[in-house]
Amino acid sequence: MRRELSRGMGSWTSPASIAIKDQLFRALAVLRVVLLVNAVVLTAVRHEELARPAAAAGCLVVMAVWTGVATWAYADQRRRGLPLLVADLAVAVALLAVTPWVAGPDAPSVPGFWVMGALFAWAVQYRLPGGLVAGLMLAGADLQRQSIDPSDYGNAFLLVLGGSIVGFMCDSLQRMATERDVAEREAVAAAERARLARVVHDGVLQVLALVQRRGQELGGDAAELGRLAGEQERELRSLIRAQDAVTADPGPWVDLGAELALLEHGAVTVSGPGAPVRLPAATAREVVAATRACLDNVRRHVGEDAPAWVLLQDLPDRVEVSVRDEGPGIPAGRLTEAQRQGRLGVAESIRGRIHDLGGSAELVSSTVGTEWELVVPKTEEAPS
Repeated sequence: MRRELSRGMGSWTSPASIAIKDQLFRALAVLRVVLLVNAVVLTAVRHEELARPAAAAGCLVVMAVWTGVATWAYADQRRRGLPLLVADLAVAVALLAVTPWVAGPDAPSVPGFWVMGALFAWAVQYRLPGGLVAGLMLAGADLQRQSIDPSDYGNAFLLVLGGSIVGFMCDSLQRMATERDVAEREAVAAAERARLARVVHDGVLQVLALVQRRGQELGGDAAELGRLAGEQERELRSLIRAQDAVTADPGPWVDLGAELALLEHGAVTVSGPGAPVRLPAATAREVVAATRACLDNVRRHVGEDAPAWVLLQDLPDRVEVSVRDEGPGIPAGRLTEAQRQGRLGVAESIRGRIHDLGGSAELVSSTVGTEWELVVPKTEEAPS
């Protein structure tokens, strides 16, 4: 889930971020109406000073119509594309451009503060870069229509500064909403994990321990069943201990090579680059878990002491982990049949984890061995 907080579009497209953006556009719709009323009042007060009062009234009609169109268009996020934003800004710039002809060479602009609607729309949709671009466009149009004095320069400067600040604040609000949403979901998930761990500890583990003891006592086929039950009991206890240990974020970045090295023992060899391979902690945990699942398959289906090799490669845009053994291989169609029968160990433990990270897990099997290729893209740059 913390991948939502990575750089780029992650924190801008989350449900919480979209909800914040919807609220901002609803507030902007109200602001547009207020600014339109203000423009009508100011035009009425100084109508005698206007060079062409009829043209000024026409400009107000255009502003009123576009206010209605913009209010409708921005209400649906599917319509908030670049064409709408460009049209919004073009209307504001055009009204500034015709002001000298409508009101006079050095008269105040006809739309006045109404152009802030387009400015804030760009800031909400495209954050700081959008607010900066719209501010520069509006400031340039405002300064080009008249001789520049300190007051005019101040107004243009406020347009650029205001658009940038509003854009930055919108970005911050969306990121904060996403972080809060992620934190709430993680708290719920942690509580559910704790509940499930108690259920497993109180029920499943005790049953497995009983099956193990009774199988050893009965011998024969029951002994093999008891051995398998004992293996599953140890796996579940390890899983519960691992979940209990995750009481806090271990840090945003970890060395994947060091984490994989912990899987090495007499039968398993882990190789990797000499330099640290840094990944987000949550991503590294899933890669290690998928690798452990591959090694578990080797132990179960090839042998307890069967050799296996883990190779880690750090590439510019991705990380690759290969797990290879020298077993008899997996018969064609075996995994598909297992999944059809509801045995989802490989699909969920290996492929499911890697696919959730946006990567791929490919299996190559033959009579001379089996190899898993786990590929995970790098979604953000590791700190130096």
